[in-house]
Amino acid sequence: MVGETADRRGPSDREQFIIQRVAEGCKNREIADSLGTTEHVVKNYLRLIYDKLGLWNRVELALWYEARRHEQVYHA
Repeated sequence: MVGETADRRGPSDREQFIIQRVAEGCKNREIADSLGTTEHVVKNYLRLIYDKLGLWNRVELALWYEARRHEQVYHA
C-alpha cells in the first residue's frame, strides 16, 4: 500500500528538509546546493526516503508531505 511504512522510524531532519524542498518543487541540483552536497547524494537520500515511506516518486512524496502538513494544522 502506498504510504505504508516498512521502516517505522520517521524521516530524519535532513530527510524532512529534502522532502519539504521536493514538495516546494525544487530540483535535485537546487536541493544539493542548499545542503552543500552533490546531486548524487540527494538522489541517494530520495531512494532511501521512498523506501522508508513506501512511495515511488516525487509526486507521491509531495502529496505525502502535503497530507502530513495539513494533518498537523488540523490537529494543532
